[in-house]
Amino acid sequence: MKDLFAQINEIRLCYAIQGEGYPLILLHGFAMYKEFWKWQIEALAKNFKVISLDSRGCGKTEHPMRGYSMELLADDVKALMDYLEVDKVNLAGHSFGGMIAQHFALKYPENLNKLILMSTFANLPLSKSGLEMYKQSQLSFYDKKMNDPESAFWEKMKQRFSREFYKEMVQNPDKLYHNLFKPKELMDFENENGTSKPQDILNMIEAIIDHDTLNDLKKIKNKTCIMAGENDKVVPKLSCELIHEKIFESELMIFNGGHFFMIEEAPDVNKALYNFLSK
Repeated sequence: MKDLFAQINEIRLCYAIQGEGYPLILLHGFAMYKEFWKWQIEALAKNFKVISLDSRGCGKTEHPMRGYSMELLADDVKALMDYLEVDKVNLAGHSFGGMIAQHFALKYPENLNKLILMSTFANLPLSKSGLEMYKQSQLSFYDKKMNDPESAFWEKMKQRFSREFYKEMVQNPDKLYHNLFKPKELMDFENENGTSKPQDILNMIEAIIDHDTLNDLKKIKNKTCIMAGENDKVVPKLSCELIHEKIFESELMIFNGGHFFMIEEAPDVNKALYNFLSK
């Protein structure tokens, strides 16, 4: 994956392009990075032009000090499309990236073909105290990562995978899962690309606080695929079911995994993505 850069909306944004065909943009989750999609990119780039990017405050994209909104993050996606001279795309977003994707669909419907929302929500499912706990957990993870990155990695993965898959990873850290990856590769990705710092975390939390598309989702007329993990500890399946109820042209797919079900069940997820995008 070759890092490319575009100067847009007063930031230097990092992105990558693989494959040829109809363009598909991938948006990662909270404090993550474009490399998160590696196993989707490898499969989908055989048939699509896959564009992955690091959102502002993440990966190798610039980390502005001042806060921002979901709408601005959606504007970043549109600005990158303009930079690449791409008029219309399929768009997939996971978790935090799924929130950005919702705002893009509402603001730029003429530039969107199909929409994929994965493990995300339409409005804040947490109380203020719950969001504060999430913020503190993210800040705590950053501190632990600075002192003991391996221990911090396993603690984070415990919340991101299903109990069974996590347990197997711990017991068999050298196993090649799905003939695709070993846990060590996931750890290396986190250490190399997980560059979000405390201020970035606070900026992203600020964007989440104002995120509420629930009453507007009915305006989305694009064909939409909503994917959820049955054992997701971060975003409950119920949040995805609610989005499915609101978007008329949507279908709902439930996988057995946790929040990172697209890694945990990569072959099945990739097949489902290909089938949806190829219809």
